[in-house]
Amino acid sequence: MTPLLEINDLSISFAGNTVVHGINFQIKRGEKLALVGESGSGKTVTALSFLRLVQDAKLSGKVMFSGHSETANDPPVDLLALPEQALRGLRGQAISMIFQEPMTALNPLMTIGAQIAEVLQLKLGLSGAEAA
Repeated sequence: MTPLLEINDLSISFAGNTVVHGINFQIKRGEKLALVGESGSGKTVTALSFLRLVQDAKLSGKVMFSGHSETANDPPVDLLALPEQALRGLRGQAISMIFQEPMTALNPLMTIGAQIAEVLQLKLGLSGAEAA
């Protein structure tokens, strides 16, 4: 069975300094994975890099994702090699992230329900009533 997400030799650098060195792992459908380590060890920057959400980072390696379509026969795509527009189409629909800090991830001026509905409207084209 093809892994849902396969990370091959992922390295992350900022201004020429490598902060994450050659990570390898895979997640199969239905599995869970925990990134565990000390504060500052690279857990968050690693997870953010899968979706290229880290500014000014130089990424190398491969992040192969096979959950991008309804057809199980489609080959995995390398998220690090996708054009930004194609990756934007996958974010929030085929692959998502739950951020660890609600004060920066959520808008305090909107209810959580309204924020979830907004994503459904933008990604799935639902009306306000359908999203609710």
